[in-house]
Amino acid sequence: MRFLQKTKKSFILLLGVGLITLSCSDDFVSVNSEDENSEDFFNSEADYQSALIGAYDLLQSSYINVMLGEIASNNTLAGGESAIDVPGIQEIDDMRHTPVNAQLRDIWSWMFAGVNRANYIMEFKDKTDFSGRDNVLGQTTFLRAYYYFELVKFFGDVPLAVDKRLLFGDQNTVERTPAAEVYTQIELDLIFAADNLPVTQAEQGRVTKGAAQALLGRVYLYQGKYSLAASVLDDVIETGPYSLVTDFSTVFENDFENNSESVFEIQYTDEQGAGFGCLQCSEGNVAVGFNGPRNFNGPLFESGFSFNVPTEETYNAYDESDLRRDIAILNIQAFADANQDYNDGAGVSWVEGFEHTGYFNRKYIPRQGDSNTGDQNLTNPNNYRAIRYADVLLMAAEAHNEGTGNDALARLYLNTVRERAGLEDVSAGGGELLEAIYLERRLELVGEGHHFFDLVRTNRAEQDIEGFTTGKHELFPIPSVEIELAGNRWQQNPGY
Repeated sequence: MRFLQKTKKSFILLLGVGLITLSCSDDFVSVNSEDENSEDFFNSEADYQSALIGAYDLLQSSYINVMLGEIASNNTLAGGESAIDVPGIQEIDDMRHTPVNAQLRDIWSWMFAGVNRANYIMEFKDKTDFSGRDNVLGQTTFLRAYYYFELVKFFGDVPLAVDKRLLFGDQNTVERTPAAEVYTQIELDLIFAADNLPVTQAEQGRVTKGAAQALLGRVYLYQGKYSLAASVLDDVIETGPYSLVTDFSTVFENDFENNSESVFEIQYTDEQGAGFGCLQCSEGNVAVGFNGPRNFNGPLFESGFSFNVPTEETYNAYDESDLRRDIAILNIQAFADANQDYNDGAGVSWVEGFEHTGYFNRKYIPRQGDSNTGDQNLTNPNNYRAIRYADVLLMAAEAHNEGTGNDALARLYLNTVRERAGLEDVSAGGGELLEAIYLERRLELVGEGHHFFDLVRTNRAEQDIEGFTTGKHELFPIPSVEIELAGNRWQQNPGY
């Protein structure tokens, strides 16, 4: 049984002992006042493990972060059924989002819920000693860092709470913390996690030392701390138990989850269904159903809601000989042409959705044969590959080119990724090599939620994203309701 299949059961237990969660209503937080000081909890390792599983649980709601990391970029369009299908997603696609965007409110609420659950453990970190305590705290600080990294990427300055929960009433006093200070805490958390986590865990899905180091390298890279990024990423490459999967076509299939290339995966199952009124309640990867072709009838795949559709320009960015192209992106007309005999010659059929491009995010669309006990579109068991070894190699390549000046090592890392794709080695150096690394990141990681933030952090967003305004769209707006709940003390992000 996957470790996170126990999540909901444990989470329900936590609610009974005063776990603080951010509310889906307009309350700042929802507080169960019973046993608020947890006098009857955190008395055994089992209590800490239950709380830790609750902290992991909010990772599953980050599917929307991944989708918007593509839709906000030039990789994909919003899609869906019509121009008013999930308006918040459509607005972000067109760079016309506002502080009342529902999806941005979800990210704010769900990521802070994750922070609060991690801080719930850290608040009582010294209450009980047990043999696996350092491992539990290492996982906890990783999770807090992960959630805060998502928040600072999207919103910049955010309230920073360390080893204490944000409680009802704190909205009257809490302020936004400068992003630089939030990043400092993220770094401290990940360094602590790396020092206290094992190289491998007994249970699949739990955070490891390599995951903490890789995320730390990503955090350094986002801040332009290239030499620090190079050092920690080199360590992952040289000492970690990771290697590229030989056959790229298997990387995103359910039967090959948690493989040698997986540094960190968000675990999903089909154990419990969800409804559109509580998408974060799903144990499944909601993005998979959202990305699927509408009313699809054919082999291999299942139907979805046709959101997050890659553009023709993205598909054509691949060399025709690139082995990744048709694994990363489904060219549905070419697929139909290759399966004309399906269903006794009736062929493949689908319904064109809004902004139909003819392409779909093949990495994360529903597959036939997915075990599923709930709604196929809301409980898909396909894990999100949050950190892949290929990403580590490309981050390290960029860090060396920009930071240490070791272009030879940067080329080695870059070409390791290219060789699996069936491409020739790059021999360039300097700025030309950097452009090759940027392109390779786009092609290797398309559909995985990184591209918008890559464009922003490398100052390429305005030239590549239609409607992007420098000085405004690097960050998303703070949800207006949060500013109102804070007594209108907070200043909105520039331009909104």
